[in-house]
Amino acid sequence: MSVEQESPAERVSTPVDGVDVLGALSPSRAGDFLTCPLLYRFRTVDRLPEPYSVDAVRGTLVHQVLEDLFDLPAERRTPEAAGEMLVPTWERIVEAEPDIASMFGDEGADVTSWLTSCRTVLERYFTLEDPQRLEPAEREVYVESVLDSKLLLRGFVDRIDVAPDGAVRLVDYKTGRAPGPGFEAKALFQMRFYALVVWRTRGVVPAMLQLLYLGDGEIIRYVPDEQDLLATERKVEAIWRAIRTAQETGEWLPHRSRLCGWCAHQAICPEFGGTPPPLPRPEEQAQT
Repeated sequence: MSVEQESPAERVSTPVDGVDVLGALSPSRAGDFLTCPLLYRFRTVDRLPEPYSVDAVRGTLVHQVLEDLFDLPAERRTPEAAGEMLVPTWERIVEAEPDIASMFGDEGADVTSWLTSCRTVLERYFTLEDPQRLEPAEREVYVESVLDSKLLLRGFVDRIDVAPDGAVRLVDYKTGRAPGPGFEAKALFQMRFYALVVWRTRGVVPAMLQLLYLGDGEIIRYVPDEQDLLATERKVEAIWRAIRTAQETGEWLPHRSRLCGWCAHQAICPEFGGTPPPLPRPEEQAQT
């Protein structure tokens, strides 16, 4: 088990037989570039370390418990069972990555109150779904597809459900709050990305995309069609072309927004009076 500072979708892909791909992109890194090209550079080109975040690690812990919950017989998938799994799962995470405990202590958050917040998020899940009535086809499943442009798309889907009639539903858990009105499209980009990959690899357009927001108990559902997914493919390829242009020119421009308050790199960002480190030489740059 690993708590990563980047999306699991950035792990090395499985072999792509017979195709010399131009590069690889996940929804998290595509989202980074759309948010701020300089953030994409810091995370993907420079690979700068980032401190553990209590919110991100809460997401890791809750996701793991929900994944493991479906290993239990249906009748045992209860809020009480999920609550009992919380602390042992947390202990395994800390055992695998002891540095994560640095979030807590004299100057950090209180681990007891933090675990209580995790428990609250878990309990809210049961107000949105009844896991006793669900039998996911796949959980935390890696998906990838090479587009005709030879761009490799890859990522991890939290859950894939398949109905008796073959209809596919992609489900993603979010431990934060649902986006406000007008911001749903950004939230759904990740799901459309996954739907595109599933369509390209399995030949089936998912019947439903579903985001479960455990921070406030909201659900966002969307029914995609082929035109949606073709538009997503064009958007993804446009993002990749912009990334390649930035790589070739070395111009990774910062974009100031309300999200800057959560960025770990303000000290070296020109928007806040900082200076980015020199770019690595091309041969030293991380593969995207």
